[in-house]
Amino acid sequence: MSAERPSLPPVRLNSEAELARDALAAPLLVRAVRLARWAGPDTRVGAGGELVEAQLPAAAEHLGLAADEDGAAYASEAWRLAVDTGLLDVTDPEEEDAEGTASAGENLALLTGGTPQDVLSIWLDGLDAVHADATAPVLDDFTDLVGEDGSIDFDALDWDPEAEAEFLDGVLGNLYLLTLADNGAGEGPVPLPALAASMIVPDDMGEPTDDILEQVSEAMMRLDDQFRLLEPIGIVEYRPVDEALMVEEGEAPVDAVGGDEDDVTRYGMVKLTPLGLYGVRARMLEAGVDAPAVGDLADKGADALLDGIALYPESTARAEVKLWLAGYADGAVSAAAELLAAARGTDEGGPLRRLHCQQALALAGPEAEPAVRAVLGDRELGGLARVWLAEHGAADVPAPPEDMIFWLAIDTIAAHLDADGELDELQGLIEGLSAQHNGFFDEVWRVDHPATADVLEAMGRLHSDKKAAKEARKAAFKARSRAGG
Repeated sequence: MSAERPSLPPVRLNSEAELARDALAAPLLVRAVRLARWAGPDTRVGAGGELVEAQLPAAAEHLGLAADEDGAAYASEAWRLAVDTGLLDVTDPEEEDAEGTASAGENLALLTGGTPQDVLSIWLDGLDAVHADATAPVLDDFTDLVGEDGSIDFDALDWDPEAEAEFLDGVLGNLYLLTLADNGAGEGPVPLPALAASMIVPDDMGEPTDDILEQVSEAMMRLDDQFRLLEPIGIVEYRPVDEALMVEEGEAPVDAVGGDEDDVTRYGMVKLTPLGLYGVRARMLEAGVDAPAVGDLADKGADALLDGIALYPESTARAEVKLWLAGYADGAVSAAAELLAAARGTDEGGPLRRLHCQQALALAGPEAEPAVRAVLGDRELGGLARVWLAEHGAADVPAPPEDMIFWLAIDTIAAHLDADGELDELQGLIEGLSAQHNGFFDEVWRVDHPATADVLEAMGRLHSDKKAAKEARKAAFKARSRAGG
């Protein structure tokens, strides 16, 4: 194949304007904005830029939260996000025991007066900050880590920040892939146990061992904490693990607490939001992962379009072509001419390019007819041009010469072989094309197409009629002998 298969299927993202609106509605960013606007000359911050503890009740009250421990924690979280995203500028205290000040950062104005890209850039900074919080170590007793000199013994944490971040990114990547599965049919919530198992259980393992199951359970509990942190930034919709399942040893068993033990939803359900798809893809792109999106090829040439969609699912390929055609300034005739020019070539990827060119031309509309008629005499394109004209009910379509019929048959089958389509469909295509012409295998081996022998060998394997399959194998041998191979 000429095109290298992307590591992930293409994603259909909402428009930047829609995504920016979602970002502005994310609960954590909403609270961060409110605190950034609330901060003033009298606001006091600590040496690390955090809001001093004495001001947390007032901040919580401003956010409409109770001035208790939970409200203070939410206010502190929102304040940190405001600092991390540049919504607030903090000035460090000049003396060790003094307090700093806070003022509105320049990004605060961008949230209301900037472009959707500005909003999304700020939101992505917020996602990075929340991701870092979600992968931070869980401290049961922080005082145990502080030495006599006040230093923190990070080694005692048994915490590998890179491994933690890599695990969470792997989970988000799997969730992204599951969301795009079956051409977008997998957009429902995913059970947390299945997501944890996707990272822990080896692919070739049959029945998981007790040790593996324990690792999955531990990963679930960690992911439960992490998704609770990630949900307020708008990346996921999350139904947490039912707390009744987290009974301590010696307490009532699960089935005595109430509820259906077999109800998988009680073990946590998570779903990426449209904003989450955008955010996870952005992180993957930054990490160097090939994560295409519909629209990536809209401003590229026809050659890049046909190569790029070669291995896309049909519906996303159509969506990409529609965007490309809509953005083509010179009209349908010029667009069709460029597509046809890009479809030429005797290289290995040529047949698949021509197949996608034909499909793209079907979306170009009847206005493309002059460009299509211009290639009627072209050996590589004349066959598909006649098919297009016939499908559009055009008059005066010249009959194709016999050698063009055979060439088009080989080219079409080669394209479908390269596309890795359904076996039943491929078998039907092979049998249909070979039945259209008496003595097909007596003539087709002479076709001067680089894929002739390979196509005939495939026909010999796939044709359900034993006699026809034998004729195809004989024809393949003749084709190889003729080509000197």
